[in-house]
Amino acid sequence: RAFEVLERPLTVAERGEVFRVFHQVGSRMGVRGLPGTYDEWEPVRAEHLREHLVRSRYTTDLYRQYRKHLGPLRYFLLREAQVLVVPPKVRGLLGMRSISLLAPVLGLYKLARRIGLDRVLKALILPTAYKREINALDRVPRIGQGLVQ
Repeated sequence: RAFEVLERPLTVAERGEVFRVFHQVGSRMGVRGLPGTYDEWEPVRAEHLREHLVRSRYTTDLYRQYRKHLGPLRYFLLREAQVLVVPPKVRGLLGMRSISLLAPVLGLYKLARRIGLDRVLKALILPTAYKREINALDRVPRIGQGLVQ
């Protein structure tokens, strides 16, 4: 979902490729009963979202920890980014709006990326302790460009 917010909708083939990668990870971890295809997975995921999600004291504590460790600005950005990517049921459970305040900023970010200023923006909002790892992410192949071998 994050890719689709930042880039474009995935094609059917790309969705299948992403599914295969995560299926392979789950299989190697020994997870049993995984759906075999993306088409089989979709109704399983919909059922999970409908039947198994709840807000609990753990949810509250998790967000308290996010706020504590991220600080006010990064916590705000996290919450606004989540509005963009989480399913409607999750937004409801977390008491989020349906429209993110970051939505207008995305257009500016996409423009900054096209003209090479995205690293400056990342440097401003992301922790400096992880600068090397964050910059390394920019060199990872994009979806549809050799993700699965």
